[in-house]
Amino acid sequence: MKALFVLVLIALGSAVSLAASATSGTEPGSAVSKGAAPSRAELVPLIDGIAKRRGVELALAHAIVAAESAYDARAVSRAGAIGLMQVMPATAADYGVTDPEALFDPQTNVETGVRHLRRLLDKYDNDYGRAIMAYNAGEGVVDRTNSNVTYRETLDYTVAVIHQYRRNGGTRPTDDALRKVALLRRAAGRGDARRLMKRYLDTSLLSLKIRPTLSVDYLDPGLHRVGPESRPMFELHPIE
Repeated sequence: MKALFVLVLIALGSAVSLAASATSGTEPGSAVSKGAAPSRAELVPLIDGIAKRRGVELALAHAIVAAESAYDARAVSRAGAIGLMQVMPATAADYGVTDPEALFDPQTNVETGVRHLRRLLDKYDNDYGRAIMAYNAGEGVVDRTNSNVTYRETLDYTVAVIHQYRRNGGTRPTDDALRKVALLRRAAGRGDARRLMKRYLDTSLLSLKIRPTLSVDYLDPGLHRVGPESRPMFELHPIE
């Protein structure tokens, strides 16, 4: 009788365990529970499979994931981008993913991010430089600036992704993209200088008029006296 009672308790415990597994959405014995972040080893084949199906080069897909989240499926940016490929909820909605929480699922996130990347590559004729910039800054910014994005974050991001792409074994030409970034960095530096001047320089002082300080006769440099008591030939005064 005692042995039968023990067997009943074991059976009840197994049933409770199975029910808990079903509720949590994981299979019994699964290595990754709902709340755990999958390892990079688990994510690599997932990313590879989706990228191959969508026609995106594996080296590029992995370079984007590395730059966006360092393979952290739970990453959230200050701007609200979510998951492995840091997909914005508004962008995800364009691809039919309307629940932001769904973007924490690696399958959903990578599927959405790779679809978006594929569309950018198609739009920009497989120009990796422009597609990478558009993934970071948004295609609207790339289009409005005629691909001359000078955001420092976007330029740093583009360089980081291209370098990672090369380390991943990518072979598409990207030298032109890096040269373009170097030119845009210089343009951004000039823009910073102009903004500083606009912010700190009193531009009213640049509107000046010249007023002679001597009589007309002495405006001839040959007649202008030189010495400690000499006066300047002209003075600059703000226009009132």
